[in-house]
Amino acid sequence: MDGAEKRFALLIDCDNIAPDYIDTILDELSKEGFATIRRGYGDWTTQAMSSWKKVLITSSITPHQQFANTKKKNATDSAMIIDAMDILYREPVDGFCLCSSDSDFTRLAQRLRESGKEVIGMGEEKTPEAFVQACTYFRFLDVIKASEKKKETPKATDQQKSEEKVDSAITPEAEIKEKISELIESSEDGVGTALSSTIGTELRKRYPSFDPRNYGCKKLIDLIVKLGFKTTKDSAKIVVTLPAKNKSK
Repeated sequence: MDGAEKRFALLIDCDNIAPDYIDTILDELSKEGFATIRRGYGDWTTQAMSSWKKVLITSSITPHQQFANTKKKNATDSAMIIDAMDILYREPVDGFCLCSSDSDFTRLAQRLRESGKEVIGMGEEKTPEAFVQACTYFRFLDVIKASEKKKETPKATDQQKSEEKVDSAITPEAEIKEKISELIESSEDGVGTALSSTIGTELRKRYPSFDPRNYGCKKLIDLIVKLGFKTTKDSAKIVVTLPAKNKSK
C-alpha cells in the first residue's frame, strides 16, 4: 500500500455476524488499512445480543441501537445502510468494510463502489454471490477461521470438500486453474510465463472472493503449485509456467 494508510469505516451487522469472528475481521482489515470508524448494529436490548457486549468494549466498537419495530423485518439493515451513506458524504474514509452474510447489502456495496470507495465484504460462505460480487474484495470468515484451526488435513480431503460445495459463493478451484492458464498463455512476454504477483492481482480483480485459504492453501504460491503449475525464482520474483504437458507444441 502506497502512501498513508487507508482509512476504513467498519460496519458490522451484529444480528447476522457472530462475535467469535471479531479477531478475524480486525486481522483481515488491518492488512488493507485502519478502521477509523467502528460501529456495530443490532437490538442490544435482546438477550441474543448479550454475547456481543464484551466484544464491543474490548474491540472499541460503538454500538448502534436499532429496535425491531416489526417482526420479520430487519431494521438493523436499514440503519446500517443509512449510516453508510452519511459516512460516505461526511467522513474522510477511503473505503468501507461491510460485515454481513445478508444479500440486502448488495446495492449498498455497489453504490459505495460507484462513488470510488473500496468495499471489503466479510461474511460466511453462505453469503449470496450477488453481494460477494458487488464488493471490491470479499473474505469468508468461517473459511478463514477454519483454516487457522486446522492442523494437518490431507490435500485430497481439501479438494474433495471444495468439489462438494454446491451453494457456495467460492469460485470453483477448476475455474481458478483455467484462469491462471489463460493469464500465462496471454502474457505479454510471449514465452508463456507470468509473475505470481501479476496472477494474484488479476485473480483478485476478477474474483472478489479470491483467497488461497478458500482452497486450503496459506499463500498464493502454495495454491499455484497445488494446481500443478511450475514455478521458478528469478531474483526476488516468482515466475509461473504451465505444466510441460499443457504447453502448446
